[in-house]
Amino acid sequence: MAKLDESRPFIPVRIAVLTVSDTRSLADDKSGQTLADRITEAGHTLAARDIVTDDREKIRDKVLGWSKDDNIDVVITTGGTGFTGRDVTPEALEPIFEKRMDGFSEVFHRISYDKIGTSTIQSRATGGVVNATFVFVLPGSPGACKDAWDGIIKTQLDYRHMPCNFVEIMPRLDEHLRRGGKPGA
Repeated sequence: MAKLDESRPFIPVRIAVLTVSDTRSLADDKSGQTLADRITEAGHTLAARDIVTDDREKIRDKVLGWSKDDNIDVVITTGGTGFTGRDVTPEALEPIFEKRMDGFSEVFHRISYDKIGTSTIQSRATGGVVNATFVFVLPGSPGACKDAWDGIIKTQLDYRHMPCNFVEIMPRLDEHLRRGGKPGA
């Protein structure tokens, strides 16, 4: 069963938050602010925060840039996971995932189902690894951001979480590149 091992130290993780929206600014971005608040309350570092429009290239470029920044360990996006014509965040990011995190989507939908029932199928939340950086793609509602952070991401980014967590494997995410292999090899 999952538990916190209090004998292990807490290790802060550097997290960037990207809101994908044609209409939001930092002043009225409730979902991005929800994530920023939870990140700092948990003891992690908010390494960057930005907003881009629902444009595949802008989304991809921002996440790729952050994934190459040594001061960022994790990227969380919020917005653009629905089915309307402007919802393109999964299309922007899934092609650059070196590895997909299928379990994230499955657990997110399980948690979401308990809160909003079958409406959870209207989200295409996803996750993966880009340039040895974890990337979580969340819906654009504060409730969905709370559910994903509180129910999944917070514990996986806590080194004390047992039996395993993402922090302990972060140093090995790029070992295929250090061996001269290609992404996905």
